[in-house]
Amino acid sequence: MTDVADIPSSRLPKVRKLDVERPWAWLRAGWHDFLAAPGPCLAYGFILALAGMILTAAIWFLEVFYLVLPLAAGFMLLGPILAGGLYEIARCLEKGEAVEFSNVLSAWRRNPAQIGLMGLALMLFLLAWIRIATLIFAIFFSDNPPRPEREFIIDVFLSVESLPFLVTGTIVGGILAILVFALSAISIPMLLDKPVNVFAAIATSMNAVRENFWPMALWAWLIVFFTAGGIVIGYVGLIVTLPLIGLATWHAYRDLVDWDSGS
Repeated sequence: MTDVADIPSSRLPKVRKLDVERPWAWLRAGWHDFLAAPGPCLAYGFILALAGMILTAAIWFLEVFYLVLPLAAGFMLLGPILAGGLYEIARCLEKGEAVEFSNVLSAWRRNPAQIGLMGLALMLFLLAWIRIATLIFAIFFSDNPPRPEREFIIDVFLSVESLPFLVTGTIVGGILAILVFALSAISIPMLLDKPVNVFAAIATSMNAVRENFWPMALWAWLIVFFTAGGIVIGYVGLIVTLPLIGLATWHAYRDLVDWDSGS
């Protein structure tokens, strides 16, 4: 494998300017890939959905209900690294290679050190968000803690008194999500595709978001919509929606990054 130093961060690829409606084309391309390799895509989606179900069951069993929304958001924060195998499926289909599930699960080996660093960065963001969310919950509910189980949802999410908590959590979580999206929108597909270092991948991702603000804003909204939709129906929907978003993200990367000319 080519050493990552062969493509240093000082030689970033050019980022294309795209039309605001372009994300819909990424979704169509992702769906085409899904239909071309349904078995590996569904298997990958099932693994991720099952992980979400187990995590939710653990939260219910341990009665730490206040972590439901932070961890649901965290699922999206870690999504780019969790979808690494889906990027590999799209890459194989693009190159006409056979899609082997064993290769999909080991896609990180294409650039292990740099992908590991990116995964570590996203994990730190997740831990920071959980800590921040816990502090926000403590600030608003320390004097009047919500009732357990079903009443918890009513007290925290459906009562007028909880509005300041929900607004604060949404604003803080939204700021963190925007930052993570800018850092990781295309960085991990780039790390899988080329022997680049993590700094070059992050810089290119941020350039892509800056140069294509409205298309990427639409893309971020679509990611949230499909992920949240999959979670709302008991995580079962994630079996399809996560592979679709992951495959489409590969096409977003290929559409946005022009390796034929550097910057």
